[in-house]
Amino acid sequence: MASRESDWEGVRLHIVSGKGGTGKTTVAAALALALAGHGRRTLLMEVEGRQGVAQLFDVPPLPYAERKVAVGPGGGDVFALAVDAEAALLEYLDMFYKLGGAGRALRRLGAIDFATTIAPGMRDVLLTGKVYEAVRRKRGKGPTYDAVVLDAPPTGRITRFLGVSQEVAGVAKVGPIRSQADSIMKLLSSPQTVVHLVTLLEEMPVQETCDAVSELTAAGLPVGAVIVNAVRAPLLKQADLTAAARGRLDRDLVASGLQAAGVSTRGGVVEALLEEAGEHAARVALEKSGRRTLKGLQRPTYELPMLAEGVDLGGLYALAERLCRQGAA
Repeated sequence: MASRESDWEGVRLHIVSGKGGTGKTTVAAALALALAGHGRRTLLMEVEGRQGVAQLFDVPPLPYAERKVAVGPGGGDVFALAVDAEAALLEYLDMFYKLGGAGRALRRLGAIDFATTIAPGMRDVLLTGKVYEAVRRKRGKGPTYDAVVLDAPPTGRITRFLGVSQEVAGVAKVGPIRSQADSIMKLLSSPQTVVHLVTLLEEMPVQETCDAVSELTAAGLPVGAVIVNAVRAPLLKQADLTAAARGRLDRDLVASGLQAAGVSTRGGVVEALLEEAGEHAARVALEKSGRRTLKGLQRPTYELPMLAEGVDLGGLYALAERLCRQGAA
């Protein structure tokens, strides 16, 4: 796979967020594939319980266990894990308090579900704690990874999700909970971590991306790249776009072109086509404006094309190659 040098040398945790509907799970999966080049091993984690990763890679629903789901373009392996808050709490209780079977008994009694539902922030602490464990894992304690990609919550709550351990640290002054919270925040704010933001060239996603950059920066969390997804190439040349936007496309020229192609011009076909051309020109203008706004964020920006036939496994590999060529991996 042809690529230039990565923009993210030294980064081990790639957090991917974006407004709902921008395709952040698809981008996270493609990034995990891209990072698995040159024999590297990556782990793709999801925390929202949607099993979106399993659907993309066309594998059965993921258990709370790390499973190999693909081979990267460069021969590396991609593993995936769907993090479950209850299972993570049981793991935490066994790790720090050696509860073992007693913890499983608490689950049967419903105490685990109660704790993760009622305790403020507990669920997010457990989820980020599992991410921390995967990134910092040492050999002999399970599979180790060159990079971890987290399919994180949307931009609307990404700063709160990543900063929840800091809130917990403010409440728990001592003990293993405080120690773990401090360790998580140290990793998340370190040069080993970046938060990539996925957007579309549409007004609302672009605005949410700008807001997220401001919020993450204010919280001391490292902003990575802006990844523009589902980009569509203009269908008209610039001169024609300008004319279409002003309603000045030559009607007779359009009609003769349709006739030459064997298309009937009856029933208002020409007028409908001119209207569509005007709408297309307006969309292209809005996309250009969105690009200018995103450029002002002064972050590395990558663009991924819209896949006409939808996202399948082959499409993921194509997107991964695009990311590599632009320096994302």
